[in-house]
Amino acid sequence: MGVDFTSIDFETANGFRGSPCSVGLSKVRGGRIVEEASWLMRPPEGHDFFDRRNTRIHGIEEHQVADKPRFGELFPEIGAFIGDDLLVAHNAAFDLGVIRSALEVSGLAGPAYDYACTVVLSRRTYSLPSHSLPFVAEAAGVPLEHHHDATADARACAGIMIDIVARSGAGSLAEYFALQGLRPNHAPAYRPGLDELSKATRDALERGTGTAATAGSSFGGWPSEGVNPPPNPAAQPGHPLYGQTIVFTGNLGMPRQNAKDRAAELGARPASNVTRATTVLVVGDGFEAGDLRNGRVTGKARRVLELHERGQRIEVLSEAEFLQMIGGTWPVGSQ
Repeated sequence: MGVDFTSIDFETANGFRGSPCSVGLSKVRGGRIVEEASWLMRPPEGHDFFDRRNTRIHGIEEHQVADKPRFGELFPEIGAFIGDDLLVAHNAAFDLGVIRSALEVSGLAGPAYDYACTVVLSRRTYSLPSHSLPFVAEAAGVPLEHHHDATADARACAGIMIDIVARSGAGSLAEYFALQGLRPNHAPAYRPGLDELSKATRDALERGTGTAATAGSSFGGWPSEGVNPPPNPAAQPGHPLYGQTIVFTGNLGMPRQNAKDRAAELGARPASNVTRATTVLVVGDGFEAGDLRNGRVTGKARRVLELHERGQRIEVLSEAEFLQMIGGTWPVGSQ
């Protein structure tokens, strides 16, 4: 086997992972993209509210999918395209979570998948102030003209994985993982009625996935720093937050303590100030990774850039990227 895999990217209608409205896939054989597929879709019934915060990100409006099949109707085609391939995604915990949650709320069974995350692998390969897809694609020499278009993002993710393997000198994925002392992550099969629902789905069913009346108004006041809980020793090592020392800055749509608690559950070590131990900074106030280039950053973010210039491997996440990683929904009251 050579460098063979399928990359995948989902866009969602709202903050719940189980609300896919678009998917893009790129099939790679021998280190080259040989086939692509993409679909617009209606999210599963009851989870198909289009939150304006998501629409601002990917540009997909509810009317554009009104006559499209629902996720459950399309999943056989999506699954057939993937086949037995290793799945590769940028922040794979999100995309694999989309499949799992959408299957759960659709009442459908799904197969197990082995997968790899190019956020995690890019940290081993490139020294960047942000490992968001545009930054990593640029480092890999991969064109990305329409970020948050699922097809373009899946294609860029495929190119990143190809570049990462090539830089390692490996001739196959198996050799790459062996050289890195890694193994692919594994998402188990889902059997409705037998397997427990994922945390993201349980939370969404408890809180709801948003309505026009609850779509938020404004951020709260100045955040309380709160306490820094210890990392969960039983967390999944393959998660992109596992083992990271994480600091939060600015106003988030959720209480900062909630953000710290959730990060710690996933194996991160929350801290209050940026130091030489910091590896991840999450920036609120509507920050996007591109702001690192236009100077719209907080004092903590400037400190991160200074440390990065001095050689410290540290990266910046937006709140949206953090929410994808933790499997959280948009907090009520955020914009």
